[in-house]
Amino acid sequence: MNAPEKPTRAKTSSVPLPSTPLAFLWRYIRARPWHFGGLLALIIGAASCAVAVQYGMKLLVDAMAQGASDRSASNVWFPLWLFIGLIVVENVFWRLGGWLGCRTVVASVVDLRVDLFKHLTGHPMRYFTEHFAGSLGNRISALGQAAGAIYGGLAWKIVPPIVDFIGAVVVLLTVDVRMAVALILFVAIVAALITGFGIRGRAKHQRFAAQSARVGGELVDAVSNVWTIKAFSARDREAERLAQEIGYEARAQRRSWMYLEKARVMHDICLSVMAGGMLIWAISLWLDGEVTAGDVVLVSALTFRILHGSRDLALALVDATQQVGAIEDTLRIIVQPHGLEDSDAQLLLAEGDITFQDVSFSYPDRGAVFRHLDLHIPAGQKVGVVGSSGAGKSTLINLIQRLDDVQDGCILIDGQDIRGVSQDSLREKIAVVPQETALFNRSIRENIRYGRPGATDEEVIQAARHAFCDSFIRELPEGYDTLVGERGVMLSGGQRQRLGIARAFLKDAPILILDEATSALDTQSEAEIQTALNDLVNNRTVVAVAHRLSTLSSFDRIIVLRNGRIVEDGPPHELRSRGGEFDALWRMQAEGFSRT
Repeated sequence: MNAPEKPTRAKTSSVPLPSTPLAFLWRYIRARPWHFGGLLALIIGAASCAVAVQYGMKLLVDAMAQGASDRSASNVWFPLWLFIGLIVVENVFWRLGGWLGCRTVVASVVDLRVDLFKHLTGHPMRYFTEHFAGSLGNRISALGQAAGAIYGGLAWKIVPPIVDFIGAVVVLLTVDVRMAVALILFVAIVAALITGFGIRGRAKHQRFAAQSARVGGELVDAVSNVWTIKAFSARDREAERLAQEIGYEARAQRRSWMYLEKARVMHDICLSVMAGGMLIWAISLWLDGEVTAGDVVLVSALTFRILHGSRDLALALVDATQQVGAIEDTLRIIVQPHGLEDSDAQLLLAEGDITFQDVSFSYPDRGAVFRHLDLHIPAGQKVGVVGSSGAGKSTLINLIQRLDDVQDGCILIDGQDIRGVSQDSLREKIAVVPQETALFNRSIRENIRYGRPGATDEEVIQAARHAFCDSFIRELPEGYDTLVGERGVMLSGGQRQRLGIARAFLKDAPILILDEATSALDTQSEAEIQTALNDLVNNRTVVAVAHRLSTLSSFDRIIVLRNGRIVEDGPPHELRSRGGEFDALWRMQAEGFSRT
């Protein structure tokens, strides 16, 4: 089976994405100037031939009229061949334009969607807590469709009518200058009316685009939580909620649609008056002997061509206004400045020494999490982080990964401020095993290899053996090529967690973060995974957040957080002997286990 064709991406500027629709669309035209320039030349050539075909018809009719008394002497063959030749050339230009346009528009839409995704993933994690994941994905897809519609509409619905109009003016100058001037004035008035009407309707189109994206996000959110809907017998409630949201979308769509219909009615009335007036004028001039029969045919053909072309142009302009509204809405949400500034410098990590120097941090609209926090974790040390909910444990490990930036102070890794190096180079040196391992709907092999994309199959298998998951993988119908389903639903929680550990083994990073890696598991699964983790933490700097304190008993050091402050710090056996907060938590858990 042949591999699917991989689209070629153009080299776009490293300048941040523009936040205005026209500048955003122009960016991708500039990325392929020869493609878009060639497409424009072909479309202009095809439309010019289409106008010239009408003039060829005039020459043919005039030749036939002049030879009406002596048909054998009439010179009809030259205009006939000219007419046929222009038709052939026109069709060749159209087909070449279609071929080039297909490659150019599709490739540009690929580029802009990839760029939007890359920009989107550069936002800090708090951005994704404020927006539906489904809504963000739908917005990128909708923007790609809108951009494709604008590029295609420009090539096949906007440029041809404009060329028709210019060509018609040139040709009408050979018939009657007054007709050419009248055509210019009439089309200018109609264009101004339609354009102004379209601009006034942009707010309606934006509201429809925003509500459509919201409905998409609500739908994805409901489907992704279908177990909860079933468990709480909420199918009717969720259907009613979705019906309400879709109802809002339908009303916004009707307003947008009817506005377009009003524009169509206004355009049809104006152009019908123009076409009828021009034809009556041409016939009157023919009756007076001022123009030939071929001129009447020419005026008639050009007028009706402009009638249909301008209808396409007006509708394309109104549609483009609607699409621009959708693009503007998406850019407003996605192309915001990143909350984290990135650097091109690379993290030169040698050992994995971590230092918090006078760190202060707070979330927007919430109180401070850390105030003047100082913490030093020497390279190779295994540190457990404990504390009650809201003490700052998750924030601490998020700041190490630079998922958010500190407001004051700095975080150093091997003496380098992590704000001064690229986020990717920082995270390449950190392996994370979260509470719930996130898996892609891909094969087990691909999910493990996500830790190091260049790893060989043998290295993937070796990592799986270290994580004690090779045996259950081989029992699956397709082994390492088994698809795990959306978010890994085809596997148990313990199996997913072991794949996460295998991924961390394969990454082989000098810093390891364990974020409650066993808290959601049953006792048997926890014991199996704890064995794998004991191998994983060797010869690394480890920061582990854990509610089950027994998993930290072999660690070098425990820090206890309360309200963003370190209230206890030391080896686990020493903290237990002090009889402080760590010891109280330990005894509470031990008593709970003994009761069970």
